[in-house]
Amino acid sequence: MAGKLYLVPTPVGNLEDITLRALRILKEVDLILAEDTRTSSVLLNHYDIHKPLQSHHKFNEHETSGLVASRIQAGQSVALISDAGTPGISDPGFMLVRECVQQGIEVECLPGATAFVPALINSGLPCDRFLFEGFLPQKKGRQSRIAALKDEPRTIIFYESPFRLVKALEQFTEVFGPERPVCVCREISKIHDESVRGTLADVLAHFKAHEPKGEIVIVLGGAPDKKHNKQEE
Repeated sequence: MAGKLYLVPTPVGNLEDITLRALRILKEVDLILAEDTRTSSVLLNHYDIHKPLQSHHKFNEHETSGLVASRIQAGQSVALISDAGTPGISDPGFMLVRECVQQGIEVECLPGATAFVPALINSGLPCDRFLFEGFLPQKKGRQSRIAALKDEPRTIIFYESPFRLVKALEQFTEVFGPERPVCVCREISKIHDESVRGTLADVLAHFKAHEPKGEIVIVLGGAPDKKHNKQEE
């Protein structure tokens, strides 16, 4: 294999949700970069993949990206994986890709698992046009970011921690109104996979009564078409 960077999606839940090509690449590269080597070892051991493993996460990617690019320039092939899903989507990856592109290194992203796609399609909300917001700021700038989306007509997708889900739904209710449709998907492709659909008021009440657990994707309906509503009036 010539020196190259591969971005390899990994399952967001069920270990079977990985492509045959991804498994082949992981077995052939010289080095695998993992967000958390302990988490990735579970997947790699399951498929009997034994390659050098190195940590590459948001706390060290500024320092490691240049070093990894140098190894690729020297002829090594490197695969980047995250804990779950596609690298670069709310996970480390952008800085390394940018460094490789700037150095003229070939980068190839394999198609594969990412959490927001099944959540969007399964939500029952329009998926022809959508806006991916990822994680909202935890503190500074959170309210202004939400307020800026009040009149967004497209379906909006957020990632959220189960510990902040109720707070997020409360903030959404205040800004978007209690009747805005929403779908909260959690534990996608895992044993306790669940999609809770309804208005913001309904879904907020559900998660106040049932403590949320696991990985969360919120799919929020877009703002009503004001022109269409006026025509109906």
